[in-house]
Formats: sequence, structure tokens, C-alpha cells
Amino acid sequence: MKIDDAAARLEALGNPTRLRIYRALVRAGEEGMAVGRLQDRLGIAASTLSHHLKALVSVGLVTQTRESTTLICHANYPMMRGLIEYMLAECCVEGTCPPGGLANAIKAVKAA
Repeated sequence: MKIDDAAARLEALGNPTRLRIYRALVRAGEEGMAVGRLQDRLGIAASTLSHHLKALVSVGLVTQTRESTTLICHANYPMMRGLIEYMLAECCVEGTCPPGGLANAIKAVKAA
């Protein structure tokens, strides 16, 4: 992953509303969540949700599929793992990791 791509994804997640949306989609699992259900769950206006979803889709963190008239949003798990791996790739290369800390997190991400 390139640093500019990682920065764009982290910037998108740096907005509290977008982070709430993304967390809800991650929790929803592979089946994703319909936009209407996501709106109800988060209690935000449709136009606001649309704006924030567009930002998450544009950086590849969220994908959308259409089932008849329903738009379903999905967390892009491979992209999420890639971003996490990018952040952890150089963990402690110039020092010692804390016991049971990031070294274990790296192993868990790579095993997933």
C-alpha cells in the first residue's frame, strides 16, 4: 500500500460520523447493511449518510451492491486488513515491542 492511499483511508476514518458508519458495517459482517437500516441505526439524515458513504466508497473502505431497489453497503475487509497491516508493518523495527503488545496484534492480523 502506498503512503498516500493509507493517508486517504485514515483521513476518511478520522471523521467521527464516518468512523461510526464504518464500525457499523464492520460489525454487520459479510452480508453488509442496507442504507435505510444503517440510517435508522445511526440516526443521521439521508443526505448526511450519503455524503459520508461516498467518502468511504471513494477510498475503497466500503463497497455497495444493489439488490432490487435496496442499496447494500459492505465493509471491504481485505482493504481494512491491508490498512492495518500497513500500519503494523514496521512495528518496533527500531526498538523493542512491549510484552504482549503490538507483536501479538501483528500475528493476529496476519493469521486472519
